[in-house]
Formats: sequence, C-alpha cells, structure tokens
Amino acid sequence: MQKIPLIRATAGMILARDVFRSEQANGVPICGKDTELTEPLVARLGKLNIQSVYVHGHPLWEEGDQSLDEILRDLDGRFEKVRQDPLTAKLYDIYADYLTRSMGESGGRKAE
Repeated sequence: MQKIPLIRATAGMILARDVFRSEQANGVPICGKDTELTEPLVARLGKLNIQSVYVHGHPLWEEGDQSLDEILRDLDGRFEKVRQDPLTAKLYDIYADYLTRSMGESGGRKAE
C-alpha cells in the first residue's frame, strides 16, 4: 500500500483504504476501499479537495525509494542478533509478511 498525491493517481489504480472528506476516518466514506480509479473519479475527488489517497501496491517510485529486497535485507540486519528468540522471530515474520503484502504483486521491484 502506498499513499500518493491525488494529482499522481491514474486510472486503473485500486484504492487500499476508504476515502473520506477529511483526514479523519469518521463518517461515511465518499469512495470505498478496493474501488478502481477512473479518470472521472479522480477528477471528482479533486473537486472534493481530496489531497491524497492510499492505493494497493507501490505504483509510484521516487528517487531514494527502496525495493522490497532492500527493505527485507535491512530488516534482516536489524533482527540478526535476536532472531533466535521465538517471540522476536515471530515479530520478524509478521513484519516481513506485512511488507511483502503491502508492496504489491510486483514484489516491490521498480519498473525498468
């Protein structure tokens, strides 16, 4: 999952979270999770002054963004000395799984 500015959203992206009128997630959403964005929908969200949305995967790459492989290598280094502890190993597994799922089907690889 990635938070992106609405002006960078394109048709075909899938919302990862409900969209609300304000940053606070209370009230009725104006657009639901798992909705596929279309050009008219992006324009309508812009007219409602929505600044950013959460989308599935990691569709936009900025300079300095790390790939999933780089992030997992960093995670391995952070847990290297404590992986033998069963609870810490379980935390590592949960976090690594979350990172893998949140980076999307591409595995976090940058488009070439």
